[in-house]
Amino acid sequence: MNIILNLILSASFLFSGGCKSENENNKKSYKNSEKTSTQTEVFVSNLEVPWSIVFTSNERVLVNERPGRMRVIIDGKLQDEPIKTFNEVSSGSEEGLMGLTLDPDYASNKLIYVSFAYEKDSDLWVKVVRYMDNVSSLSEETTIFDKIPAARFHAGCRIKFGPDNKLYITTGDAGERKFAQDLDKLHGKILRINPDGTIPADNPFANSPIWSYGHRNPQGIDWIPGTDIMWQTEHGPSGFDGPGGGDEVNVIVKDKNYGWPEVSHLDSKEGMVSPVLVFTPAEAPASGLVYKSGKLAEFKDTFLFGCLRGNGIMVVKIDPNDKSKALSFYKIATEYGRIRDITEGPDGYIYFSSSNKDGRGKIQDGDDKIYRIR
Repeated sequence: MNIILNLILSASFLFSGGCKSENENNKKSYKNSEKTSTQTEVFVSNLEVPWSIVFTSNERVLVNERPGRMRVIIDGKLQDEPIKTFNEVSSGSEEGLMGLTLDPDYASNKLIYVSFAYEKDSDLWVKVVRYMDNVSSLSEETTIFDKIPAARFHAGCRIKFGPDNKLYITTGDAGERKFAQDLDKLHGKILRINPDGTIPADNPFANSPIWSYGHRNPQGIDWIPGTDIMWQTEHGPSGFDGPGGGDEVNVIVKDKNYGWPEVSHLDSKEGMVSPVLVFTPAEAPASGLVYKSGKLAEFKDTFLFGCLRGNGIMVVKIDPNDKSKALSFYKIATEYGRIRDITEGPDGYIYFSSSNKDGRGKIQDGDDKIYRIR
């Protein structure tokens, strides 16, 4: 088990402040902490709940807005019209247009994948759909995976290709917590499928897409370069069953049980993997990024995630001698409200989105925004 740091710390201990200034482009720029020379600036403004950010090239970015629009940014400018509006999307609460990722061979095949919630016969589901990206439009719509149980809360659904070129899908428990332990259900799981939606022959459970189970609502996954070590974030039970919080950072291993709802917070049980980190009070981790470039030296050997309730970006220092262990953590970017997605651009800078228009934040001028750490 990866029981490294089970910590309960107050949020005030984690915050790091910043001071405002103006950069040469008259974009707001903030020093991230007294210990670093990195700065944060506004990349684009006037989005609505930007859930996923993906670079298709050095100049072009696709952004999923949760209400059901895929937006395009070209050369740092948000285009007026979405490349696609997903009319089928249900976005009544936490669910909506969510995951977005590129095919491993995107440079040649131009395929992208999205996940979104929809309603049918009064039930909510999540599907994963593949499209051809034609730059100005999307075509060749193909549903590759469907009928992932969803709800207004705990609907997942981050999607990302792993180093094995398989597609990984995070699913929430959809409010049916007991099903997170049921290997015949897709609630509360990390799934692994082939790019065409079929089940890989080397999955741990026969004829099943399930890779790991016992999850509550995971929304961040990424891998250490050159390894199969997956770091993951997961929303804890927050406030209804004990101390508010229990958010987790895990290292995911195939066929393992991560405990929900049998254990949470600092509880443990034989046969269930304990988290690397536990956060109480709640941070509400909404994403996950293993920083890979050497452009920003401070973030070497780090795992970063956006904090919705915690308002900021958590930076977890990874042990360079054991990539499944954490050494410490600290928080940056606390001035911008609720933070959702975080990604690394081709330029080696870090990009992240605010989520203050999701009904739970304090809206700032120009929200929602994507920011750049440089």
